[in-house]
Amino acid sequence: MADQENPDAANDASAKTILASAMAQVSDSIDAHFDAVLTVPDDARARLVEAMRHAAIGGGKRLRPLLVVASCDLFHVDRQSALRIGTAIEAIHVYSLVHDDLPCMDDDDMRRGKPTVHKAFDEATAVLAGDALHALAFEILADERTHHDPFVRCELVAELARASGQSGMAGGQMMDLAAESASFDLATVTRLQQMKTGALIAFCVEAGAIMGKLSPEGRAPLRGYARDIGLAFQIADDILDVEGDEARAGKALHKDAAAGKETFVSVMGLARAREQAHALVDQAIGHLAGFGREADLLRAIARFVIERDR
Repeated sequence: MADQENPDAANDASAKTILASAMAQVSDSIDAHFDAVLTVPDDARARLVEAMRHAAIGGGKRLRPLLVVASCDLFHVDRQSALRIGTAIEAIHVYSLVHDDLPCMDDDDMRRGKPTVHKAFDEATAVLAGDALHALAFEILADERTHHDPFVRCELVAELARASGQSGMAGGQMMDLAAESASFDLATVTRLQQMKTGALIAFCVEAGAIMGKLSPEGRAPLRGYARDIGLAFQIADDILDVEGDEARAGKALHKDAAAGKETFVSVMGLARAREQAHALVDQAIGHLAGFGREADLLRAIARFVIERDR
């Protein structure tokens, strides 16, 4: 009776159920893919592959692979192909975490509720594990099992390289390191996060359009959606860094303030940052107006990025 009286609450509960189920399925599938491609060899490389498995298997939200699957569903892309792309993107994401956690970068001891790779193994192995995960991503995308059309595979490789290199994630990380000794305004913080976090998220969403062979001109709504949830995700991260629980997060919090870095919260204030995150999510969902029920998972993911507790 309560659901009939409040259809919005019923719809919200249904969306959360769909999201939880999809997230669990994608997480299990990504772990299975990593397990299959990271077989520990019976030689001196064993320690390297064990470190890669430590970093890649288990834990994490798997938000990026989930976005790939949701985007690919819009264009009826084969699920196994979508999961291969999701695994490639997660390999890039995990490599970046392994390197970010190193003493020369953020110097973290915990990640996803377990010791960071350089703590569980050693620094040299952690560097190599990150390097190998980076290479693995492009090996997966270049494989014809990802898509039969070599032009599609080539575009996937080119776009992921752009999203993860100096014009994307790596460039944003360099700006983040510079933020420790510089004072950034809101525009600069926004640009930093659009590169460090947003570029890879944007590729996740565009991957479905690439697989579906949608023209670049037709991708504007998906690009708008990705841009807005990428910023909302980072604002939510900044809020969690202030208000979150380390046990739930599985990593150290409050480090940006200690390092003197400007964040969305420090520049905008907590209340305004929270309002902006909600506005960005509403705007992101608005970009999907031209899609029907097939975009419901993307809508649910947009809401999730500001409702999560880790």
